[in-house]
Amino acid sequence: MPKSPMPFFFWYELMTTDLDAAEAFYTDVVGWKAQPFDMAPGMPRYIVMNVGERGVGGLMTQPEEVRKMGMPPAWVGYIHTKDVDASTKSLKEAGGTVHREPDDIPGVGRFAVVADPQGAVFNFLQPDGPDQPALPATTPGNIGWHELYTTDWKAALDFYSDQFGWEKGDAMDMGPMGIYQLFTAGGEPIGGMMNKPEQIPVPVWQFYFNVPAIDAAAKRVTDNGGQILMGPMEVPGGSWIVMCTDPQGAHFALTAPVR
Repeated sequence: MPKSPMPFFFWYELMTTDLDAAEAFYTDVVGWKAQPFDMAPGMPRYIVMNVGERGVGGLMTQPEEVRKMGMPPAWVGYIHTKDVDASTKSLKEAGGTVHREPDDIPGVGRFAVVADPQGAVFNFLQPDGPDQPALPATTPGNIGWHELYTTDWKAALDFYSDQFGWEKGDAMDMGPMGIYQLFTAGGEPIGGMMNKPEQIPVPVWQFYFNVPAIDAAAKRVTDNGGQILMGPMEVPGGSWIVMCTDPQGAHFALTAPVR
């Protein structure tokens, strides 16, 4: 029996090499409000990025052991679970990889660092306390779209559908780039996946941050030392997008409504 759809990524975290610079960059580019997080004594410095009074993500310095492995600064998403140990066990049995076994973050919850069978990394989080109501997907500053670049989108879709109940949506033929397959949770499109181009070295999730106007946001990226990799360009569904990197090299994308 298919599983009931679970919430998609509900928290987003940047591991960077320059925390102060990343805070200044994203507060200006996306419009987030930064707030230090000090509810986990003894934990490394952590900055929560807020939309109004609601946190949507966080920034932290890349741990030394991660840096020594040669991993670049990157955004990672957290998938909500009510039982992180059971979710991690299920993922492993389905061919996924566990990079860090379930562990506790005091005052936050229980988490694990994992990857799907093709190697795209994400985290599980079983939060302490009640769940916060979801922000509307189009809220400025919220994460409006999720994109998976993988080596086998059909196998990836089967994996995520089996583990989390997400369903196959419409598909778009991108010509030489192949099929771009949408997926849904509770009937609503929440993202897309496709086989990665050669210039993307490994399977990875990319997140799109909502901004009011794409041209102004793209200018803020370059004004603050980031780079534009592609766009701005209009895409089906009534949106503009632009692919970017921040000054430390982390990839992200911006999306805005067509006006």
